Amino acid sequence: MRLLTPTEARVLATLMEKARTVPDSYPLSLNTLVLGCNQKTSRDPVMELTDAQAQAAIDSLKAVSLVFEASSSRVPRFEHNFQRGFGVSEPQAVLLGLLMLRGPQTPGELRINSERWYKFADIASIEDTLGELKARGEDNGAVTVIQLARAPGMREQRWVHRLCGDALALPFQAASSGGEPRNAEAEPISLGQAERLQQRIDTLETQVAQLQNQLAHVFKELGLSPA
Repeated sequence: MRLLTPTEARVLATLMEKARTVPDSYPLSLNTLVLGCNQKTSRDPVMELTDAQAQAAIDSLKAVSLVFEASSSRVPRFEHNFQRGFGVSEPQAVLLGLLMLRGPQTPGELRINSERWYKFADIASIEDTLGELKARGEDNGAVTVIQLARAPGMREQRWVHRLCGDALALPFQAASSGGEPRNAEAEPISLGQAERLQQRIDTLETQVAQLQNQLAHVFKELGLSPA
């Protein structure tokens, strides 16, 4: 799949958003689509697309089967074909759509922003999905996401999509792959890693409690004192 222009990415991601958040109004007319593209909230960057610019993006996306025109409507209405066109799963499509609409985000921010799109179990599941997208790019060369270097004062690293190439990632410092840490200070763990550790601790505590109960029962049956 070829790289998208920023306008194409905004049109495509807006269709993806509205399909999930306002399904009764979907597919979208050109007017509704333009209003969605030019929202002042939940958009980074904010755009001011004209009808002509949006229609041109629709036409180019239709040419590569990423957008279709609904046939059962007097007013032309449009729907996306992102998931099949890019060969990604529903969770992967959701994260890519959010990154196209809202710019670079941490896994924690993606979890909050995805609430109306898709129910991720926890931050760890979002990190796993981002890892799948990253590994997918490493396997076939079609890089869809990259992880940015940790910004000062931030605990988590942000992720950015590369469906438009390097244009969006250039203003940010990409994380080094396999390089040495900048200093000897240990890197803080992510929220997803913390959740996994807590789940593991809870499991181990439950297992220890069960073993203690079983051992106490054995001592009782043998008439022995635990001491």
